[in-house]
Amino acid sequence: MGNENAGLLDGPDGIARCFWHGNLPDYLHYHDHEWGRPVADDRRLFEKICLEGFQSGLSWLTILRKRDNFREAFANFDFDNVARFTEQDVERLLGNAGIIRHRGKIVSTINNAKRAREMADEAGSLAAWFWKFEPAPEQRPEIIDLAHLRANPTTAVSVRISKELKKRGWSFVGPTTVYAFMQAMGLVNDHLEGCVCRAEVETERKRFKRPT
Repeated sequence: MGNENAGLLDGPDGIARCFWHGNLPDYLHYHDHEWGRPVADDRRLFEKICLEGFQSGLSWLTILRKRDNFREAFANFDFDNVARFTEQDVERLLGNAGIIRHRGKIVSTINNAKRAREMADEAGSLAAWFWKFEPAPEQRPEIIDLAHLRANPTTAVSVRISKELKKRGWSFVGPTTVYAFMQAMGLVNDHLEGCVCRAEVETERKRFKRPT
C-alpha cells in the first residue's frame, strides 16, 4: 500500500520506501543499496554519468537491466581505457545488442572519458572535482517530498555543473541528467520523507569522507 500522495510505497517487508522502484526486485535492491549513498570512486562516478546520458529518453530501469552489458562493452568504465577507444570500437559497440546502440551516445562516452582524464589530472580525482559542488545545507529544502522533486528536476547546482562540464567539452550532460547523477551518487539525499532509507543515507553521508 503506502501513501501514494506522499510518494511512498510499502515494500514486501511492509516498510515504506520511495515509490519509484515499484517493488520490482532488481529496482528495489538498487533503491535500498545504491541510490543516494555517497560515492567517491572515480570509476563508478564516470559510469553513472555516462549511463545517465544513455538513459536520456528512456527509463533508468532499462539501463539498470543492461548495466552489466554496458560494463563489459565499455571496459568496466575505466576512463583511461575508454579514452583509447577507436572508430573500430564504435562500430563494435553499434553491433552490441546488449547495450543502447546510439552512435551519438557511444561517441560521447569515448569523448567524455578523455575529458574525465583531464579533470582527474587537474583536481586529483574525478571524485574531488564533482564533490566540490555538493550543495551546502542551506541550499537544500527542509523537507524532501514528492511535490518538491516533481517541481525541481534540476537545481541551480546541477545547472552550474552542466555548464562547467560542457565548457570542458563533455556532452549529454544537461542539467536534468546531472541532477539525476547527483541524486544517485549521494551528492544530495533525495529519498523522500517517510522512506526507510532516508535516515540511513543521511547517516552514511555524515560519515562519508569527502574527497579533496
